[in-house]
Amino acid sequence: MTAQATADARAALGDLVGDRAEEWDLAGRIPAETVREASRRGLLCAQVAAEHGGLGLDSRANGELTAHAGSLCSSLRSLMTSQGMAAWTVQRFGTAVQRGTFLPRLTGGETAGVAFSESGAGSDLSAMRTEIRRDGDTVHVTGAKVWVTGAAYASLLVVFGIYGDGAAVVMVPADAPGVRIERVPDPMGCRAAGHADVHLDDVRVPAGHLLSGAGLPVALLATAALTYGRLSVAWGCAGILRACLDSTVAHTRTREQFGKPLADHQLVARHLAELAVAEQVALRCCEHASACWDGNRPELGTQAVVAKYVASREATRGAATAVQVLASRGARDGHPVARAYRDAKLMEIIEGSTEISQLLLADHVRTGRG
Repeated sequence: MTAQATADARAALGDLVGDRAEEWDLAGRIPAETVREASRRGLLCAQVAAEHGGLGLDSRANGELTAHAGSLCSSLRSLMTSQGMAAWTVQRFGTAVQRGTFLPRLTGGETAGVAFSESGAGSDLSAMRTEIRRDGDTVHVTGAKVWVTGAAYASLLVVFGIYGDGAAVVMVPADAPGVRIERVPDPMGCRAAGHADVHLDDVRVPAGHLLSGAGLPVALLATAALTYGRLSVAWGCAGILRACLDSTVAHTRTREQFGKPLADHQLVARHLAELAVAEQVALRCCEHASACWDGNRPELGTQAVVAKYVASREATRGAATAVQVLASRGARDGHPVARAYRDAKLMEIIEGSTEISQLLLADHVRTGRG
């Protein structure tokens, strides 16, 4: 994909969001037509190849697009993460027929939610109780999922569950009999991302909706999707830091205290320096992880965890710094830095919490290094 086409994608994303992020955050939803238009333009899963209606971006270009979305609206960026995870799961585990069936839907106006977590299986996906069972030409799905990003907008649900002695992924239409979707009331962050709990009561779908990786270990199936999600979240956090830095610089240049601009006060200048460094650190980690993705390097999984851990932690700290500097102006609900403060904290929880990231990295150090 050319640099101009990538720039066009950024411009299209900017046009879709405009100055409406605050309105969406306060309302707790993005207009359905806006979500469908983002899907139709291929912006929600931009790494899907052109043959399936996507933009065909590599990980680095898609990451930069994701960071731009994160700087504008983390709720829409969350939908990009969810849609991208769904598309990557189909690409990774679907047959050629399944890729040809489902990917054009995800680039053609439909949206998807990826259903991992359960009330008793958050970080520990091995404790999932959702059952996927094949009976001839029909697949039965029974269980309950919590906090499924984008489920309130979704026409497809990518459901992970237990399948015999292993695990499986099945594509479930959101309007199938037995599916019930309940919005999460008043989420702290990414309020317009359509977080919802999903109930599946003996839902029946054609056997062709069961992706071909059925029976593989849950860790293998989940890690493939989570690697995409972690890297997407990391790039989005870099965008959060960019927005916080821009807002803080603009404020400190024009706001005067004790006869001079805030930026000229040493303690405030320190905050600006720390924000600038945090953005650069997050970006470098993201760029390295995306280089691993694009180069098909074996260390990709670990580097995606590093990027997500570092970027989400820096975004949380950076957003807190931005609120501190803007003071009452930044403490108003709906303001970009107030929104960033809530959104960034959520990023330390989803796609593997900070603590889970630490455990994964510690295990890598113990077992993966000489």
